[in-house]
Amino acid sequence: MEILNSKEMIYSPTENREEKLSITGRVTFLSMVAGSVLALTNFISNSALAEDVIKIGTPLALTGGLADEGKKQQIAYDMWLRRVNAAGGINVGGKKMKVKLVAYDYQTDGKRAGQLTEKLITSDKVHFLAAPFGSGHTKITAGVAERHGVPIVASTASSLSVYNQGFKNIFGTLAPNTGMTEAMMKFFKKKLPGTQKVAVLGRDDVFPRAMAKSLSKGARNRGFDVVYDELYAVGTLDHASSLSKIKSEKPDWIYLTGYTQDLILLRKQMSDLGVTAPIVTMVTGPAYKEFVDGLGKLADGVTSSSWWHHATDYKSDDVFGSTKAFYTQFVKEQGHDPDYVHASAAAALIVLQKGIEKAGTLNRAKVRDAIASLDIVTFFGPIKFSPNGMNQVRDLPIIQVQKGKVSVLHPADIKNAEMQKM
Repeated sequence: MEILNSKEMIYSPTENREEKLSITGRVTFLSMVAGSVLALTNFISNSALAEDVIKIGTPLALTGGLADEGKKQQIAYDMWLRRVNAAGGINVGGKKMKVKLVAYDYQTDGKRAGQLTEKLITSDKVHFLAAPFGSGHTKITAGVAERHGVPIVASTASSLSVYNQGFKNIFGTLAPNTGMTEAMMKFFKKKLPGTQKVAVLGRDDVFPRAMAKSLSKGARNRGFDVVYDELYAVGTLDHASSLSKIKSEKPDWIYLTGYTQDLILLRKQMSDLGVTAPIVTMVTGPAYKEFVDGLGKLADGVTSSSWWHHATDYKSDDVFGSTKAFYTQFVKEQGHDPDYVHASAAAALIVLQKGIEKAGTLNRAKVRDAIASLDIVTFFGPIKFSPNGMNQVRDLPIIQVQKGKVSVLHPADIKNAEMQKM
C-alpha cells in the first residue's frame, strides 16, 4: 500500500509487491478514504485503455457491516489478477490482454452499490462486472448491469429471488440455497433418526430469509414438526424473546440464519439463556474463520453447510490448476484456511475469463452467450449454468466446528469427522 496523498491510496495487485507504480503505468486499486474508498484506475485515456486492457468493475463492501466479507472478495480477486496477468493476460481472439480491476467501496450500502455500478459502467467504461457480497446487494447491481447489457458474475448470491427477474446478464457461481437445506435435512435425519422438532429463526434479509424459508418449507414437506418459524429485523441486538420461546419448545434442531456478527451474537445469547438442542445449525457461520475465532469454545458443535471446502480435490485448467494449488497459495499469503467466499470470488473471475476466451472478443453479448454455455471444472468445482444463470446443484459439504476446527461431515469423499451432538 503506497500513500499518494492524504485522500488517495494505490493498491498494487502485482506479483512483485515491492514494485512501484508509475502514473502512466498499471491500473491499481484506488481508494478514497472519506467516501468512495477504492477505485482501480490509471491516467491513460479511456479510449487507449479500452484498446490495451480488459477492465472488470466491482463494488466492494470494504467498510460497514459486510466489510469482513468484502475484504475476502478483494483478496481472492487479487490472487486471480496476479496469476492471470503473470501469464500475459486473457487470450482474446489470439491476442493476450492484461486485466485491470476497477473497484469502489460501497460501504455496505445497497443504494450506493447501485450508484457505483452505474458509475463503473458509464464513467469508468468497464467491460464486465463482478457483483458485491450477498444476494440483496447483488440483486441491486444486477438490475443496473441488465439495463446496460453488461455481463455480471456473482460470487456470493444463492437466492432464487436474484435470478428470477428475467435478467439475461447475471451468472452466479454458488448453487441454489435449496441444495444446502435438502442436504442437511437428509443427513441429520439419517444421523439422528429421532430428529423431529425444528425451530427456525432467520434474519429478515434476502439471503438469510431465503435460507430460513427454504429450511422451514422443506422440513414441513419432509414431515418434520416446525415448532418455531420467525424472522428478526436487521440490526436486532436482543434476541432474548425469540430464544426463550425456542427454548420452551424443546426442539431437536435449532436452525439460525444471518451474517457473521448476527450469528456470533445469537450464539452468545443462547449460551446466556441456556438454549440448546442436539443439533444447532448457523448458516453460514462455521464456514468463516471470524465466527470460530469470535466464539471460541462456544463455536464447538455448531453445524452448517457450505458451497466449498478445501478438502475437495478438483483438477482444472484455470489459472490455479487445482484446489490444492489455490489452497497452498492462499495459506502461504494469508496464514489461514480459505473459505467458500474466497474460493467463489476467484471462481467468478475465472468464469469471466473463460467466457471471454470462448467468445474470442470483448463484445458483451457474445461473452454473455459464451458464459451461458460454459460447462467447466474449476478449482472451485463444476460450473454449468442453468437457464436462470445459477450454477447447477451439486453435493455440498456439511460442516461442524469440533475443538475449534472446521470438520467435514459430508459428502463421504471428503469427510474427515463424525457428527457430534451439541
